[in-house]
Amino acid sequence: MALESSAEHPQPLRTVVGALKSWVERTGAVWVEGQVIQIKRRAGYSVHFLTLRDKLADVSVQVSISTAVLDAAGPVPEGSLVAALVRATVFPGSGSLTFECRDLRPSGEGRLLAHLEQRKRALQAEGLFDPALKKRLPFLPRAIGLVTGKDSAAERDVVQNVLRRWPAAHIVVKHALVQGLQAVEQVTDAVRALDRSGEVDVIVIARGGGSLEDLLPFSDETLVRAVHACTTPVVSAIGHEPDTPILDLVADVRASTPTDAAKLVVPDAAEEARIVEVGRARLREAITRRIRSEQERLDNLRSRPVLADPSGAIVLQSERLADTRERLARGVRRALEREQDWLTAALQRVRVLSPRATLQRGYAIVTTDDGRTVASIAEVEPDDTIIARLIDGDIAAAVIDVEAHEHEEES
Repeated sequence: MALESSAEHPQPLRTVVGALKSWVERTGAVWVEGQVIQIKRRAGYSVHFLTLRDKLADVSVQVSISTAVLDAAGPVPEGSLVAALVRATVFPGSGSLTFECRDLRPSGEGRLLAHLEQRKRALQAEGLFDPALKKRLPFLPRAIGLVTGKDSAAERDVVQNVLRRWPAAHIVVKHALVQGLQAVEQVTDAVRALDRSGEVDVIVIARGGGSLEDLLPFSDETLVRAVHACTTPVVSAIGHEPDTPILDLVADVRASTPTDAAKLVVPDAAEEARIVEVGRARLREAITRRIRSEQERLDNLRSRPVLADPSGAIVLQSERLADTRERLARGVRRALEREQDWLTAALQRVRVLSPRATLQRGYAIVTTDDGRTVASIAEVEPDDTIIARLIDGDIAAAVIDVEAHEHEEES
């Protein structure tokens, strides 16, 4: 029943909040359907939060959930549809309305998404999605293998865009069902056949999108393991950007659309021709610059005197040689003149000191008959034979008498 109140007699806030809490909790626990748009796991806490949104109306609420309930629900990817057993309540301290989730179960597509998420985690744990295992696509494949539905839009998109980009491309098409019960078997057989043939350098698996149920074959474990075992690079072109089957994770390259797959497997001939032309122009310009630079260097070398007139160096060296010879001759003449002057002076000194000069003045050199020079009267006796050597001859004489001279003392 409504609470009675007036400005003069207001109700206490705690009473109002308590009454509101009682009225809300009368609804009890209710199963609701909603889409999980956000999961906030709090490390170290036992309570976490989900944000649920109505799948038709713009209505969303935050729901608290325990670790036990969240783990029991299994993988719950964001975007999945779930059925949640929630109980509404009001916190007395803040007066805020909250929802507590007591059970959580995937519903409809959510059940499929949870199952696919569980399979994805198992395959990832085995290492099937390891980036180190991804093979590089060839720059220009000899042949392209295409697995797709017969006369499908995906086939047309891949073939037309491949040939538009590289008209000489060779495409080997393997048709298969791309949805339904036999899709997994036929797509798997086509992939294995192309891989074993050795005829193609890359394999494209293409389909033009679809609902979650339509794309289930491309998340099948048999097909995923077959692609993982391929030695030929595989491109997954399933659906459009929002579609992410497990095949996208195991393939070597994921294309957002079949048209994008064509852009990935072959280069654009027009663009490559433009790149080649730009490269040729740059190479031509580089060669021209190099030739011009080398020509300038050659011209500079040729303009040097030694190359402009090669005989100039010989003439210069000849002049240097002649000058050197002249200086050498002058040096020799001066040395000879100096030696001649010295020799003349020496001869003059010798002649002054020579006995011949003494003889020319009328003196004689006296020797004994055996050739000993007589320098004193004590060296001869009367009757000795002496030789008097004059300037023009010798005189032999006998000593008659020896008489000493008396020397006058110098004053």
